[in-house]
Amino acid sequence: MVVQGIAPSLFGAFSDTYGRRFTFTVSLVIYTVANLALAFTSSFPMLLVLRGVQAAGSAATISISAGVIADIANPRERGGFMGTNAGIRMTGQAIGPVIGGVLNSTWGFRSLFWLLDATQGRGQWQHSLVRFPQAFDLRGQSPKAWGENTEKPLPQHRGSVSLKKAFSPLGYIFEKDIAILLAWGAVAYTAWSMVTSSTTTALLKGFTYLNEWQIGLCFLPNGFGCVAGSLCTGWLLDKSFKGAEARYRAEHGINDEQEDVSKKSGFPLVRARLRLMPYFSLALLFSLALYGPSFEFNDLRRQFSPNLAAPLGLQFLIAFTATAIFNIDSTLLVDCFPDRPASATALNNLCRCLLGAAGVSVIQPMIDGVKIMKAFFIVTGILLTCTPLVWVEWKWGESGKRSLVAVFYGIGF
Repeated sequence: MVVQGIAPSLFGAFSDTYGRRFTFTVSLVIYTVANLALAFTSSFPMLLVLRGVQAAGSAATISISAGVIADIANPRERGGFMGTNAGIRMTGQAIGPVIGGVLNSTWGFRSLFWLLDATQGRGQWQHSLVRFPQAFDLRGQSPKAWGENTEKPLPQHRGSVSLKKAFSPLGYIFEKDIAILLAWGAVAYTAWSMVTSSTTTALLKGFTYLNEWQIGLCFLPNGFGCVAGSLCTGWLLDKSFKGAEARYRAEHGINDEQEDVSKKSGFPLVRARLRLMPYFSLALLFSLALYGPSFEFNDLRRQFSPNLAAPLGLQFLIAFTATAIFNIDSTLLVDCFPDRPASATALNNLCRCLLGAAGVSVIQPMIDGVKIMKAFFIVTGILLTCTPLVWVEWKWGESGKRSLVAVFYGIGF
């Protein structure tokens, strides 16, 4: 997860400078080569290193895809694009464990990497090389009307990529409104990661009759929760934005549908994006508080039969709400940095993955020490102490965004 957090920062700056198609191709080639090498690995240190290389290649597509969306979508439809993109990406979260469990139990772990190399590696980078349009030259432009010519001369100078430029968005962590968005999104993602990473151990301990592929099936509610949360959030974000846009146009007498009112100083963009955040946050707290006890109650009812419905149903709710929170954060960050969307998304990814890695490293020792119910009560308590961040962003986010945009367009990244 550490590599998964750092790599998009490098590739995000690279794609903002040299274009999306070329960066997509580079990242997918790295991913393909890593899968091929993993299929032949024979030692744990080699497996660990190559898994990091694989994560670097695959995670980079998160920031690049956000850059593509910012290139082609205006704010009124950006939420739907971001939600659909995350939903497609999260489909692997839903079906991957099932396929992995079947392959591992039948042909061994190497078969997983052969499948990834044959399907998701070579085919995708060849497709991106031949079919994927170069989106760099459309960066920062609004979508054109139907039939309007979008061609323009290629830029003569694209600059260069350095570590300083790649990690320059880190400076915006100290902007209070950006820090709040990053913090709450990272905390929600960490809670979900702790649930996911402890699932196998918790199920094997509470439901000893489950085999490998059945354990894989138990990840389906989590994965489908991620997919549903992504798609629903995208639709709701667009609906909320269009409602705020219609009210703003009516109040200010703006009849030109082509005018982008989201860039006007008085437009409530932050509140339009965050309108549903409190509901998702409360739902996440509620489902997370019940998750640990759902396993403890199974222990009390051992004389009858353990019941998978409660923990798996709660996993669906946790995945749904955590993904919704993260998608709202991601969309608002792209709104704040329309000229560097890949770098902004990489910054978000860096914060959530580093904090998520820390959470994953401590959850199993916590469960071993205080049992699963108390462990997730502690996690719920941490989230509860962070929930005022949502109110702070709702209250002062608009003024913070206006000052941030002024600074951004004055000096850039």
